[in-house]
Amino acid sequence: MAASETVLRVPLGSLSPSCNLASSFVNSAHILSFKPVSRTKRSLRCTNSDEFSRVSKTVARGKSFHTPNCALKGKKLVSTICKCQKHDVEENIRSTLLPSEGLSSELKSDLDEKPLPVNGSLSSNGNVQSVGSKSIEDEAWDLLRQSVVFYCGSPIGTIAANDPNSTSVLNYDQVFIRDFIPSGIAFLLKGEYDIVRNFILYTLQLQSWEKTMDCHSPGQGLMPASFKVKVVPLDGDDSMTEEVLDPDFGEAAIGRVAPVDSGLWWIILLRAYGKCTGDLSVQERVDVQTGIKMILKLCLADGFDMFPTLLVTDGSCMIDRRMGIHGHPLEIQALFYSALVCAREMLTPEDGSADLIRALNNRLVALNFHIREYYWLDLKKINEIYRYQTEEYSYDAVNKFNIYPDQIPSWLVDFMPNRGGYLIGNLQPAHMDFRFFSLGNLWSIVSSLASNEQSHAILDFVEAKWAELVADMPFKICYPALEGEEWRIITGSDPKNTPWSYHNGGAWPTLLWQLTVASIKMGRPEIAEKAVELVERRISIDKWPEYYDTKRARFIGKQARLYQTWSIAGYLVAKLLLANPAAAKFLTSEEDSDLTNAFSCMISANPRRTRGRKKSQPFIV
Repeated sequence: MAASETVLRVPLGSLSPSCNLASSFVNSAHILSFKPVSRTKRSLRCTNSDEFSRVSKTVARGKSFHTPNCALKGKKLVSTICKCQKHDVEENIRSTLLPSEGLSSELKSDLDEKPLPVNGSLSSNGNVQSVGSKSIEDEAWDLLRQSVVFYCGSPIGTIAANDPNSTSVLNYDQVFIRDFIPSGIAFLLKGEYDIVRNFILYTLQLQSWEKTMDCHSPGQGLMPASFKVKVVPLDGDDSMTEEVLDPDFGEAAIGRVAPVDSGLWWIILLRAYGKCTGDLSVQERVDVQTGIKMILKLCLADGFDMFPTLLVTDGSCMIDRRMGIHGHPLEIQALFYSALVCAREMLTPEDGSADLIRALNNRLVALNFHIREYYWLDLKKINEIYRYQTEEYSYDAVNKFNIYPDQIPSWLVDFMPNRGGYLIGNLQPAHMDFRFFSLGNLWSIVSSLASNEQSHAILDFVEAKWAELVADMPFKICYPALEGEEWRIITGSDPKNTPWSYHNGGAWPTLLWQLTVASIKMGRPEIAEKAVELVERRISIDKWPEYYDTKRARFIGKQARLYQTWSIAGYLVAKLLLANPAAAKFLTSEEDSDLTNAFSCMISANPRRTRGRKKSQPFIV
């Protein structure tokens, strides 16, 4: 592996002025290595080492490299470096890492005025800056950059929310994998690649940790839901501090649910990074290839399930609370399919990957067929279900999942337009979840899980039901909301998921970017443009809320965080893509002709012909 692929140099603010290494760092550019110092703590430490290895679980222990003495003050990390020493260190580092030769006077002036980075803000006082007469887009960029988190001086992600007036932090000061995706895409489209590269490589290192809850450990390959940069006393020296990355794999989350979608989003972002930058060296690295395979092995493992869809618990994705989506929710299946397609593009051909790639291709075909055939719903399909015969025992049964016609909800009969349709939220034996889930449907368009005809029909459905799905603020996370006895039974009387709030029919501005990608892909950008206009009317005035409540999204969510980062980033991605629609290709996947042919063969095949002894072909990671 080339040395240039395995080092990250420490930029501004990564040294303690009390450390005598300052001048030697400036002259020799010490290399950082990141190692799991303790499996019980599950944290990455910033260390100084002559050798650096990023291969999972094969990292050498090196001498600790001291970062600035820091203390927690409120919600921000505040440097405690002496001002006079701090100024000298800043000047030395700037003069070496940012030489003045060849720089314009305007750029040098900008660098001189930029403060040292502080997690969650690029401003020195830790407050959200006033934007005055700036445009909404300029304000959004200021807010996004103020949410950036630094680890050993390098940008590594964005915190979930950066509301300076909030008195309850909870875990909104952490970097969430799924929340960073729109932030990462915004930075990629803006040409700022380092933060995305750092995010990909650092989170990869967190993948290999041993995760334990009540003496049980989930499978290797699980990505954390989030991580936090912590400043802790240096082992054996309480006068010094160091920065560590502390991941949460769900063992501290509400409900203790493992984040199934984190690894899928990581693969999708990795592919987008390569497509956007043209730099394929990251995805070709040995440790990155290993990380991809570990995620695939976890997802493709054999189990008791008869379906090609992923079986998950409730709350294992964006909807991270009890909402009746356990089983085979559409959102997970759409991300799963997209991750498989992206991984197939990025996996390097080698002897050890042949069986894995074969298993991947087989699952793609089966998943594609299953979703298109059994999840699709339009007026014609509803009428077909209405006339279903039940209790069929046959390989050729029409009603394969024994769905009872009485399951068709009364709201659906009048709600379904004559033109258009969508993919249902979930499918299990004797159960169809007829709710419309936005992310799953939109990403099915983006990833080509839905056919071209179905993709247009989904957008037709969105346009026909604009008043219900968008109203005053895009976009309803699901429709309709659970109410009454159904709400009490399914959510457990969740006070946060009351009808038309939060995940139970709330409107989430971050979904604007997925709507934009899907609309551009299908050649219908006017849908996204209309939604952006709605957002711009009030989101800045409302201080960029996490979500909106009520049927028409008239109110800011009762527990919504303000200055929510992915609301900000979702808007920016939508604006950037509408300004440059060709960039949407970095995120979309086109329908594969081989998959289409295999799909056609499955429709015409006799299911009895496929029965027989299955030859076991384990794949090696």
